[in-house]
Amino acid sequence: MRDEEFKALAESLEKFELTESEKKKIPGSFISLPSGETHYELKGEGEAVVLVHGFATPYYIYDKIFDFLLSKGYKVLRYDLLGRGYSERVKKKYTPQLFASQLKELTDALLPEGSFYLFGTSMGGSIVTAYAANDPERVKKLFLLAPAGMKFSPPAYMRAANIPVVGELMFKTIGGKVLIRNSCSELIYSKDEADDYMRKFADSSKYKGFLRGTLSSLRNTLMKWDDCIPNYEKVAENKTPVCIIWGTGDKTMPFYQSEQMKEILKDCSFYTFDGSGHIFLYDEGERTCEVIEKEMNA
Repeated sequence: MRDEEFKALAESLEKFELTESEKKKIPGSFISLPSGETHYELKGEGEAVVLVHGFATPYYIYDKIFDFLLSKGYKVLRYDLLGRGYSERVKKKYTPQLFASQLKELTDALLPEGSFYLFGTSMGGSIVTAYAANDPERVKKLFLLAPAGMKFSPPAYMRAANIPVVGELMFKTIGGKVLIRNSCSELIYSKDEADDYMRKFADSSKYKGFLRGTLSSLRNTLMKWDDCIPNYEKVAENKTPVCIIWGTGDKTMPFYQSEQMKEILKDCSFYTFDGSGHIFLYDEGERTCEVIEKEMNA
C-alpha cells in the first residue's frame, strides 16, 4: 500500500459517528439487543453455525469460512462484536461476560431453536467458552482458532496499555495507526490480499468509539486470563466437543499457550499448522476449511 493511501486511512480513524444514515450504506443487517445494537449477516439453510471474531478485526475475517460453509449447505451467522466493526460502541467494560451476553441475545433472537456449531478465533475463544460454559446444550461443537484465554507473557505494548492513563495516551496517539498497519501483518500466504484486508479494517475503525472498545477489551478480556480459564475448565467438565487449530508461527497468541489449553481440554481434537500465523483462517482458508469439514463430519 502506498504511503499516501495509508496516511488517508489513518487520518480517517474515529472521524465519523455510526449514525442511522451511515448504517444504510453498510451491507448486512442490524438488530437491537439489550447489550447493544449488533451488525450481523445470516445466510443459508440447514444446520446452524455461528462465527465469533476476535480482538479488532470484524466479521470479514471469516469471509472464506463463511462462503465455504454456505456452499456446504449450512445456515451461517456472523456478527461484529460490540465496539468494533459496525456494532454499537457501548460505554461499558468489554469483558467476556458482556460479549457472551451479546452472543446469547443474538442467537436467542436469530437461532432460537436447537444447537449450533460455534467458532471463536483469538479473543473470540474467550467469548465462545464463556457462552458455552453456561449454555452447553446450545453448542454442538466448539471450534477454537488460535484462541485467547490462557496465561501468557504479554508483549511490552500490552503491558503498557494496561496501565491507566498510559494506555489511553498510547491509543490516542499511535494505537489506531498500529492497529490498522498490524491488522494484516500475519498474512503469510495471501500477501496480495493485504491491502484490501487493511482497507476493510480501516473502514470500520473510522467510527468513533473503536479505540475505547479495543483498549477496554485488551484490559478486561485479553489480559484477564484468570477470568477466562474457569470457562475453559467448565467446557471440559460439560464434555462439550472441541476442535482446536493453532499455527506454530503465531505472534499474537503464541503457540506455547496450546500446551496449557490441551491440559484443560484433554479430549479435544488438536491440529497444528506448522509455520502458520495468527489469522490462518483468512490466510489459509482452504486448508482451514478442510479441517472444519473433517471435524463436522466426524
